[in-house]
This record gives sequence, structure tokens and C-alpha cells, in this order.
Amino acid sequence: MSNAHLPAQDRFAFWADLVSTQLARMRLTSPIASRDFVARASLTQAGPVRVAWFRSPPAHLSRTWADVRADDPGVYQLMLVTGGAPLWIQQRRQDSGLLHGALTLFDLSEPFCGSVPDRGHDTEVIIAQIPHTALPLPVDRARRALALPFAASGIGGILADHMTSIRTHGPDCDPRDLERMGLLTADLAGALIARRLDAYPQLPPQTRQDVMRARILAFIDLNLADPDLDPAAIAAFHHLSLRTLHTLFHRHDEGTVAALIRRRRLERCRTDLTDPRLDTLPAAAIGARWGLHHPQGFNRAFRAMFGLPPAEYRRTARNANQPRTDR
Repeated sequence: MSNAHLPAQDRFAFWADLVSTQLARMRLTSPIASRDFVARASLTQAGPVRVAWFRSPPAHLSRTWADVRADDPGVYQLMLVTGGAPLWIQQRRQDSGLLHGALTLFDLSEPFCGSVPDRGHDTEVIIAQIPHTALPLPVDRARRALALPFAASGIGGILADHMTSIRTHGPDCDPRDLERMGLLTADLAGALIARRLDAYPQLPPQTRQDVMRARILAFIDLNLADPDLDPAAIAAFHHLSLRTLHTLFHRHDEGTVAALIRRRRLERCRTDLTDPRLDTLPAAAIGARWGLHHPQGFNRAFRAMFGLPPAEYRRTARNANQPRTDR
């Protein structure tokens, strides 16, 4: 969605109405409201969670008790500032400070204010709208974390990557997969907040298991190039028994952890084999880049998963991408 197609004098009013309709009733002002206020947005519904992306010029927003009484959706907004100008949020006498590349939480059931300072460029944010009932923490406890800054590292980094992935790939996902991704968003957000409040043990056991699984998947992806990455190394790093590790993934019908590692390595190899920038790199070297150091084993595994040996898969993809010429 964009207001760029409208006459310049109508763009800000359109955007203010869109924000109030799609997020919650609030008041927007902007120092450039009468000038070229071009903004864009996209929305993805992921089960109970809605993920929104906004690119907006400088603006100030505020929501009052009157707005809350007229329109109370019972929803938190978890905001990730991904680029451009920083912004800040104030709620319950707490101030996030200027945020860039970080997260913060605010509650649409209470007044708040926020601003994107006029620094000559837009801000870009991803917002996860999480119902109070979906966050695995009591409302009174979660509200202690409103308008606090959270670094996009550790669990925060996993959550930021997850929100970005829903924004980027969500429109192409099956609704059932999107629902699982939305539920995981709420679990990760709950874990991030609970860590800040020293309340992690109070999270439901299923939430802690889902967060552990997400942490392990992030660890696997980060270490796929390491040939020593195996279930034993993963279990040791996360202080789990091998049995607990396998049970955690078996519940999600993902097979064995070793098979999961192999599948993700092969997927990375497939991506590299279709990358023109890596055309001079032999197929066996691409396998080695992702921890598959035995060419024959790499060939067999790749063919079993994708139907062709690596080198042939690369040639086929290259030919398919070549532009056709008229004779």
C-alpha cells in the first residue's frame, strides 16, 4: 500500500487515516504534512499475529485515553526499527530513547506517544501486533516492559530475523505455516520480555521449548559451514541431553537433527549453485563451503534431494536463466 498515487496535498490525510484504521485510532502530525509526504506499508496476517511494514517520513503520533475508550483492540505492538531515521516511544512514564536496529514494545490499550524526528529521511519499521491473549505473560507483568529498548541480539536477534522473514516471505507461505510463525512470534516476544524482567522460569513449558528450538535452529544456520556441527555438538552447546534434543525436533515432524543439518546445508548449496557470482567455484568447493567435504557423498545427497547432481543442477539453472534471443 502507498499514497504515492495521490495528489501531494492528499497524501498525509490518507496516511493518517490508514494508520488509524490498520493499527489503532491515533493522531498523526508531521512537519512535512503539507509537502511531499510519501509513505508505504504492507500487512501479513500470521495466525493471531499481524506483521506490518511501514516506511514513513518524519511524523509524531499520539493515542489518548479517549482513543482507547473508543477503540481498544487489546493488542501489543512490538516494533523493530530496521532502517532510515530512528524513532522513540513513550508510555507509562518510560521512554525507549531513539531506536535504530532495536526493538520496543507498547500497548494499544493505554495512551502513548512517539515520534520520528525530522532528519531529512524516512524511517522503516516492522511491527508485530500481538494480542494480549497470545503473549505468554500476564498483562500486568508484560506492561512493566513497555517502551523499554531491546537489543536485536540473542533472543532479540532471533525475533528480529523472524519478524523480517515473515515480512519478506510471509505472502508466499501456506496459511498453516503462517499461523505457526505467528505463534512463534508471540513466544519469542514473551521470552525476550521475560528475560528482561527476570521472569523466564514463569513462561509456560511449551513456550520455553519453542524458544529453545528457535535458538537451536539459529545456531545451526550460523554454523552450517563447520564440518564438526553435529547433534552432539548442538546438545553440548545448549546444555541438553541428546535425547532431549531429538525429542524437541521429533515433535515438529522434522526427522532427526542430523537430517535437518544435512537438509539445510544442501539448501544453501542449491542457492550458491544458482548464484552467477559463484560460477567459477567448482561444485565440490560449494559443498565444502557448507560443511560437506566429501564430493561423492555431497553428489549423492544433493541428487537424492533435488533430482540432479550438483554440476548438472547448476547447468540446468544457468540455461533456464539465459535470455532467449529471437532468430
